[in-house]
Amino acid sequence: MQGGYYSSVGGMVTQINRLDVIANNIANANTTGFKRDDVVIGDFLRLYEQHKEFLPLKEQTKDAAKFYNRSLNRVPQIVEEFTDNKVGGMMITGNTFDFALSRENMYFMVETPDGIRYTRDGSFVLNEQGRLVTKEGFPVLPREYLDAPQYIEFIDGFQVEVDSNGNIYTRDLNNEGISEMALIANVGVVSFENPKYLKKIGDNLYSYPKERNNEREALAQSGAVRQGFLEKSNINVVQEMTGLIETNRLVEAYSKVLKTHMDELNTEAITKLAAKA
Repeated sequence: MQGGYYSSVGGMVTQINRLDVIANNIANANTTGFKRDDVVIGDFLRLYEQHKEFLPLKEQTKDAAKFYNRSLNRVPQIVEEFTDNKVGGMMITGNTFDFALSRENMYFMVETPDGIRYTRDGSFVLNEQGRLVTKEGFPVLPREYLDAPQYIEFIDGFQVEVDSNGNIYTRDLNNEGISEMALIANVGVVSFENPKYLKKIGDNLYSYPKERNNEREALAQSGAVRQGFLEKSNINVVQEMTGLIETNRLVEAYSKVLKTHMDELNTEAITKLAAKA
């Protein structure tokens, strides 16, 4: 087995996978509330150390396994993927139903056909029924939904104000007299004990394992809701472009190593073996 060939293939595959992550980050640089993804690159040794006691073949002794895996131990591979949940910049829109969250590990709740999902994208609108929904049409949920399903609905002709805890107040603009702001509902904000289990599922939404719902907390005093703002993505385009260039160069380098093995080393080995034969 050509250890160098295997190592080069492993390194190239790893860098191509990293390239996909970087490209997705750049594509979402202007996506509201998007969080940057990244990978940790390790090597085969970590996997081997975890499973060396459970080798499946009787003849595959620990000593033999160590011998076979010498050339594999340092093959690069992605050992972990993670999301950088740092808060993005705040952009003023002035729109009544635009909301941003100014703290980490806080999410709006929305109802989808697959159940409750979570988002940092607070660019909401009203549908034909006056219900607060996402741009995809998913209802935005209040805190009380976790105990009893209900929605956030508005009546035309009312001024709407939302405080930093997500509480919604309205005033009747058709009333000739001066009416006070009345609390009618709230925009639900939740946080998670273990946010690492949040999984991106598309449409700027996250899912969380149902069996861990006891780790979800609806926040009555979040202090993080900003009406008339949207959170930008936390992508640094310069940083991502630097990573893109670096990754492309590594892919090119691994490609040259593979070509060397195929066109030069193999040819030389065949020629010398044929001569000896």
